[in-house]
Amino acid sequence: MKLPNILTVLRILLIPVFIFLFFSDFDQNLTYAFIVFAIAGVTDVLDGFVARRFNMVTEVGKVLDPLADKLMLMAVLICLATMNLIPLWILVLMILKELVMVYGGIRLYFSKTQIIIPSNRYGKLATVSFYLAITMVLLQLEGVLPVIVLYFAVLIASVAFFNYLKIALKTKSEEKS
Repeated sequence: MKLPNILTVLRILLIPVFIFLFFSDFDQNLTYAFIVFAIAGVTDVLDGFVARRFNMVTEVGKVLDPLADKLMLMAVLICLATMNLIPLWILVLMILKELVMVYGGIRLYFSKTQIIIPSNRYGKLATVSFYLAITMVLLQLEGVLPVIVLYFAVLIASVAFFNYLKIALKTKSEEKS
């Protein structure tokens, strides 16, 4: 297994650690959960950098990396919504979006041409925006800025979703012709 994929698997393994720390009775539990979340974010950046820089991009990595991102994001959003740190509608919207994207991705992958739609700038911007918003929430920053960043992340995630949908529909129609 190549280093970028190992980092991605590590990110997946950090999810239960985050959940445990988030719901623990430790003093500063949100700070500890944030540290785990930050480590996951660093591994996300690092695995992408190493994969591209050292030509270690793999088909497994193309699937596993966004899956790790989605799993971490969903786990964190579920935790935050459970504790009323973010509105429930954001969690519901993001879960629906991810379910549709996973379903569509599976359908495209198992089509005749085995298509994998790679992440694009909207998806990456949405991920960065969510990481920033979640950081602000976990660090319990006050004021309107965390709310603005969170809503911006939801907006960009929606744009990314419709962009992926457009690409998937175009790819599917080209496959039929």
